[in-house]
Amino acid sequence: MAECGRKALSLLEAARSRYESLQISDDVFGESGDDSSENPFYSTSGDSNSDNYASESNGDEIRGAEIESGASGAPPGSGSNTQAGEEGWSDALRDITVPPYTEPCGPTQRMPATATAMDFFQLFVPDNAIQNMVTQTNMYAKKYQERFGSDEGWHPVTAAEMKAFLGFMTSTSVQRCESVLSIWSGGFFSNKSIAPKMSQARFERILKYFHIVAFRSSQGSQGLYKIQPFLDSLQQAFSCSFRPSQTQVLHEPLIDEDPVFITTCTERELRKRKKRKFSLWVRQCTATGFICQVYVHLKEALGPDGLDKLKNRPQLHSLVARQLCQNLVGQNAIVFTGPSITSLALFQEFEKQEIYCCGLLSTRKSDCTGLPQCMLANPEAPQRRGQSRVMMRGNMSLISWYNKGNFCFLTNAYSPSMQGVIIKRKSGEIPCPLAVEAFAAHLSYICKYDDKYSRYFVFHKPNKTWQQVFWLTISIAINNAYILYKMSDAYHVKRYSRAQFGERLVRELLDLDDCSPTQ
Repeated sequence: MAECGRKALSLLEAARSRYESLQISDDVFGESGDDSSENPFYSTSGDSNSDNYASESNGDEIRGAEIESGASGAPPGSGSNTQAGEEGWSDALRDITVPPYTEPCGPTQRMPATATAMDFFQLFVPDNAIQNMVTQTNMYAKKYQERFGSDEGWHPVTAAEMKAFLGFMTSTSVQRCESVLSIWSGGFFSNKSIAPKMSQARFERILKYFHIVAFRSSQGSQGLYKIQPFLDSLQQAFSCSFRPSQTQVLHEPLIDEDPVFITTCTERELRKRKKRKFSLWVRQCTATGFICQVYVHLKEALGPDGLDKLKNRPQLHSLVARQLCQNLVGQNAIVFTGPSITSLALFQEFEKQEIYCCGLLSTRKSDCTGLPQCMLANPEAPQRRGQSRVMMRGNMSLISWYNKGNFCFLTNAYSPSMQGVIIKRKSGEIPCPLAVEAFAAHLSYICKYDDKYSRYFVFHKPNKTWQQVFWLTISIAINNAYILYKMSDAYHVKRYSRAQFGERLVRELLDLDDCSPTQ
């Protein structure tokens, strides 16, 4: 009995040690007290919380949202190994080694202990970006009034007013309300502490004329031309401010409607809101939650990259993945992908660029070209939990793993012979290939990030697509600013939660008194 106990403890410690590089715990948003050095993905004791590890969503899943899309939709059948052999797949396994990742992880510059929330935010949205908003908004207002008649109550906006405008908008991400205009109301959602900084009438006029790019370029820009310069600037700032860890995830972050909006809008408005005209994809560091790159794909307009010409969704998602990973070439990064991106052709292409992958497969969502059907189909014989089978082709491993359902993974980042474990409070340890363990661990962290990140969207629902994208990317920039704050000396002066950080940023944007980070 004692020997079994020591073996179990050794297994747990080995699983935890594999993820020592993941320094930021699930307290990345500072809402659970002090930071913990505990691993955020695995339960290491019988009394640990069920969402501290990868596969406890409903007691059975690796990752709640991905499990349905990962389960094979093929009819039961074992298939034929002959076909697999003809395609170059073999049961003979060999070890593979991913070259070392040489890039240091973390912020690229050291912020002083006296740095404020505004200092971190302006790493991504500096004064020159705000001044451009001022210039473009005034230009648009002038042109609009020349065409539709003068607005007697309008006068050119200033940089201080633009910061205050951003502050009022940002306040809706930390104090939910029916509308940003509720700040000036006398009702439950009013905010009397900031309302006197600007009149409601002035705010509404700035909102009416607010622009990033007032006029279309003579070069015939398409799609997101009204916001593309800001997106380019933001992307460059993300790249210059932070170096991600070796492990990163490509996914679509949660962009859910707020429950307050759902309950207050009409049925017609709700139908209209559901028809979002864009999808937003990100490349995200799994060690910190920092979003390294954002890619916006318009669903209806034809973009210069030609993505909208593609009717095949796996092809579309592969091109999105190429856009997100173009800065990773030659760095030996490991990228985790969901079923819509995972494909043999894409992973082989990335391998030539020294980008290594691990992805979940789905016969419904994935491009399964070149993969043996005998591995994708549900097995006819009953399987025991944790049972797996692996086939290889070159450095690529195709894994079929059973956990109350058959799940398939494709990877060239982990040796197929290396074993891992999914640790569950109720079920104990479930053996699995190391690639499955790694996928569950890293995707679990991103799930938690999404759950908390979605609470801090700027709650403004404009009809124009470019405005929707702008406020979403501003929300991402504020979350990234908070992550850098948590990794800085300023965090040790005053440990703000994510909500407190947002409140400090609002007050600093509004230039209100009592904005010291040590308050």
